Amino acid sequence: MNAEFAPLFELSCAERLQLVEDLWDSIAKEADQIPVPDWQIEEVGRIRVKAEQNPTLLESWDSVREWIVKNQG
Repeated sequence: MNAEFAPLFELSCAERLQLVEDLWDSIAKEADQIPVPDWQIEEVGRIRVKAEQNPTLLESWDSVREWIVKNQG
């Protein structure tokens, strides 16, 4: 552990969670600066082609969310 960050581990759990949320929010504001590897771009392209060729394989967000809620835990 970096000694410079040691005081952060003394924060309460709620404070650390808030810190994580704040960090993620700050990263999201600069998302365009995060490099995306070529293999990920290629994979998204392959998935898009499959989806366009077989639209019946796609699920609606409502059905996916329902499945997640039903199968959590």
